[in-house]
Amino acid sequence: MNTGIALIDYKAGNLTSVKKALATIGATVFVPATPGELADAQGIIVPGVGHFGATRALDAEWTAAILERIGEGRPVLGICLGMQWLFEGSDEAPECPGLGLLAGRCYRLGRVRLKPDQTIKIPHVGWNSLDLRREASIVDGVPHGAQVYFTHSYVAPVTDDTVAVTEHGEPFAAIVQHGQIAGVQFHPEKSGDVGLRILKNFLDLVR
Repeated sequence: MNTGIALIDYKAGNLTSVKKALATIGATVFVPATPGELADAQGIIVPGVGHFGATRALDAEWTAAILERIGEGRPVLGICLGMQWLFEGSDEAPECPGLGLLAGRCYRLGRVRLKPDQTIKIPHVGWNSLDLRREASIVDGVPHGAQVYFTHSYVAPVTDDTVAVTEHGEPFAAIVQHGQIAGVQFHPEKSGDVGLRILKNFLDLVR
């Protein structure tokens, strides 16, 4: 029996820093080797960096197990690519569906220009601020304007599920939450005290 937070490893990034951050806040973490090992997970974290196509590794068995846990009320947190996977899909790999828990498709930064002559660097790498748009448990104790660490080229759209927005040439969803489903485009494990606070808030959904 595996209890605690299931950290999904689909070979899309190093899990070490995420594990370390979760250990810092006292979380019990395990990495399931098979979908069946999710049965007793109290919560699920889907991390990830890189190309959306990497989510193909989360095949029908994995998605069914994850959706079953969510259906039982167990919370899920997507980080960076993991957050994008919670949406319907991404222009980065149009043939590869997302989990579809959140409405909308992800797209490449630079689709919109706030000014005609504006240019931006892609990928978006480094610290940027959070513009909090509404109250949600995932941002309890997080101040407006807090700085967090990003590294990505694709973004999720701003929708009713958006909790915080960040701007890099255009506004995009930095934090989302819909009930027990949450996601962050940045890396909380690399975002100091603010990132740890967000991870703690996710743990509070578990308890």
